[in-house]
Amino acid sequence: MPDDLLRFVGGPPSYWTGWLWLGIALILVVLLWYAAVFVATLPSGRLRALPVTRTLHARLLRYRFVRTVQTIRRRHHDGELTDAQTGAALSRTLRSFLHQATGRRAQYMQLKAIRAGDLAPAAPVLAALGDAQFDAASTADVERLAADTEDVIRSWT
Repeated sequence: MPDDLLRFVGGPPSYWTGWLWLGIALILVVLLWYAAVFVATLPSGRLRALPVTRTLHARLLRYRFVRTVQTIRRRHHDGELTDAQTGAALSRTLRSFLHQATGRRAQYMQLKAIRAGDLAPAAPVLAALGDAQFDAASTADVERLAADTEDVIRSWT
């Protein structure tokens, strides 16, 4: 009689296979999250050097700075910024973009150095922005300068 009861004794019930796949998926999500944070916090110089992230970084950089120019244009249109303030903001944005895109410290460069180097395509726009910013008698069309700044950023390679 005691032998008859042994047929009811067995191991624990098996786990649902979905738990294994869910655990593996969660581990992969965490690893991908860490990789994304690591890549997103790399300096621009390192991102320009990596072949995989080079084009994505350039595209995101252009998108971010074009949105900044559009925000400056909107603020000028709403009357929050004067022509001189708009020229200064656009110049600062373009110079920051050039620094992020090329690694050259364009914020501190004079126009003569910009014209002589690899940043030469941006020199005419920077000169016009300087006139709009510093020349009180300037009749520069700030809306046109904002569009030119956008064009330089969008077309930068």
